[in-house]
Amino acid sequence: MRTDILRKTALTALTITATAGGIAGPALAAHAAPTDKPAAQAERKPNGERQLKVDYEAQPNFYYCGPAAARNALSVQGKDIDVDAMAKIMGTTENGTNSINDITPVLNKETGKTDAYRSVEIKTGKADAKQTDALRADIVRTVDNGRAIVANIAGTATDTDGGTHSFEGGHYISVTGYENNGKTVTIADSADPATASYEMDIDTLADWIATRGYSTS
Repeated sequence: MRTDILRKTALTALTITATAGGIAGPALAAHAAPTDKPAAQAERKPNGERQLKVDYEAQPNFYYCGPAAARNALSVQGKDIDVDAMAKIMGTTENGTNSINDITPVLNKETGKTDAYRSVEIKTGKADAKQTDALRADIVRTVDNGRAIVANIAGTATDTDGGTHSFEGGHYISVTGYENNGKTVTIADSADPATASYEMDIDTLADWIATRGYSTS
């Protein structure tokens, strides 16, 4: 379905100003040379914290948020996958990437295991306590296993610094770390290099995912 997203802030010097997604589905940043070696992961820190090292790259256009989020998520495993190749497999068009179910198989393929990731849907309009707790547990487990989550979000959410992130038509993000045993999570967002990474309360993220879903180990 058509889900053009108009942002209130400019994305890059390329004047990208929109993001597209399906129950998803945006510029350019330098990234490290490809490597087949596993990425060095941060050790677990006190107070239930762990952060994975992301080789961040912004999306090259307004509708590539799905492939870009998957690419950033896979980068914590030391992988550098071409977003065009992933977009083709995901069926990404100018309408975006249709569903989290189009993301999960690509994550499995590039991770090298058919069951490395699974899709979880939050079908309700607002996440309840059980769904939020499940999301928190999924993030902690996945990050502890050295992998990042990809989430399909929609609407407007506020990060822990008070920054507002608005994707009314839908968007994909990566979750690459957590603090306070998963009550606060770290997000890698391909939409804008100026806000490439930010933190968000788990309850806020769960409601942002509501009506959509996420890929988790």
